Amino acid sequence: MLRTDLRLEWLVSFLAVVDTGTFSAAAEVIHRSQPRVSMHVAALEREAGVPLFDRDHRPVSLTEAGVVLAEHARTILRQLAGAEAAMAGYRGAARGVVTLGSYPSASVAFVSQLLERMARTRPAIKVILVERSTLELDAALAAGEVDICLRPMSPPPGPSVECRPLWREGLIVVHRPDHPLAGLPEPLPPAEVAKYPVITIGRLGSSKSMGFETYRAFHERGLEPNAVQATNQPQTLISLVRSGLGIGVINFLAVATADTDGVVARRLDVPCGRRVAVHWSTTSPLTPPARTLLREIEVSDIPVGTTRLSAAEKQPLPAG
Repeated sequence: MLRTDLRLEWLVSFLAVVDTGTFSAAAEVIHRSQPRVSMHVAALEREAGVPLFDRDHRPVSLTEAGVVLAEHARTILRQLAGAEAAMAGYRGAARGVVTLGSYPSASVAFVSQLLERMARTRPAIKVILVERSTLELDAALAAGEVDICLRPMSPPPGPSVECRPLWREGLIVVHRPDHPLAGLPEPLPPAEVAKYPVITIGRLGSSKSMGFETYRAFHERGLEPNAVQATNQPQTLISLVRSGLGIGVINFLAVATADTDGVVARRLDVPCGRRVAVHWSTTSPLTPPARTLLREIEVSDIPVGTTRLSAAEKQPLPAG
């Protein structure tokens, strides 16, 4: 039976195995020995009174009981992180200025609520928002112009950058109501979308263009999109589509936070979509205000319509 004297490190080890798929990888991630991780999981199973993993499979998989306990364990640790962030302000450790980099749709759907909560619960910390495109955020992080940043996990960031995954969102096709795609059922097949001029988020003809989600969604299916325009502003993309210059392919939050009057937004039939994480440079330690903001980001609710990512999805998608 699970009791109140259960050790929290058992939950940490348990979730590390869940997220990485193996005991050895879990041990590396949380900087403990593999025997200790195994001991923690075994102790947790004894307390729970049921097996949590099916060890006959590789990687190990959760039992039904393990799935339920994993959800509760994540909630417990998120609440603990929130409590720690709250206490940090009273200890006087987190005071000063921190600069947060972001991009437009994340700023609207996530950052605005984050900054309101920081101003209300952490008045000693001033958060300065800097909005850039994805590649410009990389440059700002490398130059020290921002302390941490929210950005898509693809294209991969530069060297010496760490990240914590936050959420996944789908890709959306935006077209005029009288477009031929209007006659097709949702979700729209990439092969049909690729028949028409495409307007996308990112850079047109960039050497890193293959790394952007839109290009990857087509290229992984052997398709070559006819990209005619690219922009980093969702409202600009929708305006270009409304003017009949092409169809747009864009991330879900960009559409959800924009004025879509005069266009139709429909799901693209691809599983990859956009993955978003919070990133920071490992070339120097984070300041106390930056660490506090990082903790706040990690425990915040993700935007409506997105799916929370696990630590196992930390690595960016492979190029090409």
